[in-house]
Amino acid sequence: MTDPILQAYREVEMAMERYTMVLEEHVTTLQSAQPVDAERVERMTYGAKAMRDSSLIYLSYAKYIASGMPESPDLVEEDLQG
Repeated sequence: MTDPILQAYREVEMAMERYTMVLEEHVTTLQSAQPVDAERVERMTYGAKAMRDSSLIYLSYAKYIASGMPESPDLVEEDLQG
């Protein structure tokens, strides 16, 4: 696959990792706030986990597409490493 497509994939991957990390940090901040809003902490905790799980699914497919949709999953890693 082309370098611009692989580069764009890597940028999306880094952005999703950062977004997930920031959400988790926000949950930690909410947990330590006084007074603790237990309902909000619970909603944000589930939301952060859902975003993490969804982004892993999305990135898995994005990596496959960026790699040119090879026949073998082994070729995906080879293409990204390069």
